[in-house]
Amino acid sequence: MGEPVVAFSLFTDYDIMLFRSGKHYKLYEKLGSRTAQVDGVHGVYFAVWAPNANYVSIIGDFNGWNSASHPLKVRWDESGIWEGFIPTLENGTAYKYHIGTSSGEQLEKADPFAIRTEVPPRTASIVDTTWYTWEDNDWMGKRQAHNALDKPISVYEMHLGSWMRDANEPDRFLNYREIAARLVPYIQEMGFTHVEFMPVMEHPYYPSWGYQITGYFACSSRYGSPQDFMHLIEALHQADIGVILDWVPSHFPGDAHGLYKFDGTHLFEHADPKKGYHPDWKSYIFNYGRNEIKSFLISNALFWLDLYHVDGLRVDAVASMLYLDYSRNYGEWETNEFGGNENLEAVAFLKEFNEAVYTHFPDVQTIAEESTSWAGVSRPTYQGGLGFGMKWMMGWMHDTLSYFKEDPINRKYAHDKMTFATVYGFHENFMLPFSHDEVVYGKKSMLYKMPGDDWQRVANLRTLYLYMFTFLGTKLLFMGGEFGQTAEWNVDQSLDWHLLEYAPHQGVKKLVASLNALYKSEPALYEKAFSPEGFEWIEMGDRDQGVFVYLRKGHDRENDLVVVLNLTPVVRSQFRIGVPQEGIWQPIFNSDEHDYYGSGISATASKSEKIHWMHRDHSIAIDLPPLAGVVYKQKQTKTKKVKRIN
Repeated sequence: MGEPVVAFSLFTDYDIMLFRSGKHYKLYEKLGSRTAQVDGVHGVYFAVWAPNANYVSIIGDFNGWNSASHPLKVRWDESGIWEGFIPTLENGTAYKYHIGTSSGEQLEKADPFAIRTEVPPRTASIVDTTWYTWEDNDWMGKRQAHNALDKPISVYEMHLGSWMRDANEPDRFLNYREIAARLVPYIQEMGFTHVEFMPVMEHPYYPSWGYQITGYFACSSRYGSPQDFMHLIEALHQADIGVILDWVPSHFPGDAHGLYKFDGTHLFEHADPKKGYHPDWKSYIFNYGRNEIKSFLISNALFWLDLYHVDGLRVDAVASMLYLDYSRNYGEWETNEFGGNENLEAVAFLKEFNEAVYTHFPDVQTIAEESTSWAGVSRPTYQGGLGFGMKWMMGWMHDTLSYFKEDPINRKYAHDKMTFATVYGFHENFMLPFSHDEVVYGKKSMLYKMPGDDWQRVANLRTLYLYMFTFLGTKLLFMGGEFGQTAEWNVDQSLDWHLLEYAPHQGVKKLVASLNALYKSEPALYEKAFSPEGFEWIEMGDRDQGVFVYLRKGHDRENDLVVVLNLTPVVRSQFRIGVPQEGIWQPIFNSDEHDYYGSGISATASKSEKIHWMHRDHSIAIDLPPLAGVVYKQKQTKTKKVKRIN
């Protein structure tokens, strides 16, 4: 029958009280499996929440998957936690929970708190440790400055399995350490401040991109061990690069070994299919009104921030959580107690999640992917908001791409799409995203969304990126976009790195690296990124010529930048624009330079004249390159530095 299960517990009465009240935010220190010593005997302690089970045992390689040999004992306190200590077991042991349900079913479930799993398609959990000797103290001590909302935040979004493959083994995933050796110097070269990994949590179905999670506490074993993933994060931190994880508390799949009907009942998911089933993704929705589920999810968020030193969480599909009628037809949903369509339990959970994160880790950021006009997503909870640090600006993304896809001759009819964002752009702390969702399912790559011949496509893409980096908010760009990937993203293969053999793609890559450098070096682009004081239109109505002019402002007037976009393939000589003050205005960035595969039309310095233009007392006459953007800055004199009053 094997070694006996010994009565042993890591739980105190206080732990149980916190768990049942939804306030235990470090359940990863209690539930799951971990090596321990009991009365001098080494072994493994197991604890699992299965309140409606009749019988729970540990099955695994060590006992021939025999469900009778190692039963756990349920706690006396009605918490629904089953636990026990099995002597002689060690790290590396593969196991599952055998659960006998009240209806007579015999289930085999992976551990919801396992920190490691077998490599898919195998589904067992593995006893392991999160022990690691971190060497990123320098980063951790100063990351608050890197993550602050008045600092430059430029995010490189990537999928681990399809960013890069070994050229000699294209069907093999690089492991976390191999990725670190390639990724760190690449991000340093490109100048991004942060990397965002699409979900790394264990998911059985690879084509789900990681969004159908079964192992919320386990980094995917496809790429290595927990320590291997920690090494990747550490290597990025040592290079002063932050790490954001994509987090999915909105739904989970119905795989037999996963969370669905974990103890034979709707334990993790809402029992009512009108609240508990997601019709789009054919997955299941957490019961946000259940205290134990709040403890599970918030503990999971803090687990990655705590034990993996992660610097932020991008929360997926927030809109699907907020609305009871999200993607549902009439009759497929029910109102809340006040007759509205808001999911009040999900709203309360999101607020509590953000409060917990910022209380325990005030130097990180949470970012909402929220696609509606819900008010206050990135406002503090004490002001009635949801408490996120930032929100993806989906409206800007859709409007901007809709404008740029038009042939320049027709852009005047879409002109307002380029200006509408500033109507609502300061209601939230917005991040501008060109994400993975925009380069799949027939939407075309970023490059091939652009109109015109090959040169014009590249020129349009360069100008689009200059617009993003000089507009309001923070920035996010999905992998491949930085060098003009031609094909849509394919999760089953590497990016087309061979394109960098060609000048147009080299030019786009150099441009993005230069834009990151510009963004980080010019305070006007980030000091007031979320404030109307940091942005001002100079010309927003020139639809016939396709010219936009705007001002970016920081704390000091000497750092003001004037951005000019010419979104037609016409060179505009001696084009007059208004400027905020007199002086010599010189170009500090031109997307049409030869280095970027541009036409090389020179943008020269210009001394202002006292000619009233574009509602300004002073103006300059400049040459505008075709399908390009130019950034101007006033040449500094020896006069005393003047600070802005507002």
